[in-house]
Amino acid sequence: MEKKNKSLPGITFSGGITVNGPMFDIHDNEHVHIGVPVEEHASKGNGDAKGLNNERNEERFHFVHPEIEDEEAWRIHDAIKRLVAYQKVPEICAYLKEQKQKGKVMLPSISSVMYSELVRLGMPTGDGYTEKHFSNYYMK
Repeated sequence: MEKKNKSLPGITFSGGITVNGPMFDIHDNEHVHIGVPVEEHASKGNGDAKGLNNERNEERFHFVHPEIEDEEAWRIHDAIKRLVAYQKVPEICAYLKEQKQKGKVMLPSISSVMYSELVRLGMPTGDGYTEKHFSNYYMK
């Protein structure tokens, strides 16, 4: 069934429409930005030779294993940062233990060192997040 589009003269739709590529919706007077693939952005050479991961202005989680690639290290950093923002101490410690078993992080044996690193990443320090409470769950 062929249908003539009255609002756009000269355009005829027939059958199904398949669109390959990015999809977006434009609203009245709204600025639209279509994303560029990471590889294309990195190869543009905007005057500096830094990759996208080097553009972060924060210090990465200190205990990522040195053999882990940068992308994976930043993923671990982001996961830990989300954990300390939304989870309780037992879940945080369970994740750290799991990552240690996978060989992705090297955990210090002194709990106060890890506690200060997690506080740096945004872990609260109030009730349920004290250093004493943390040391009860760390590495157990």
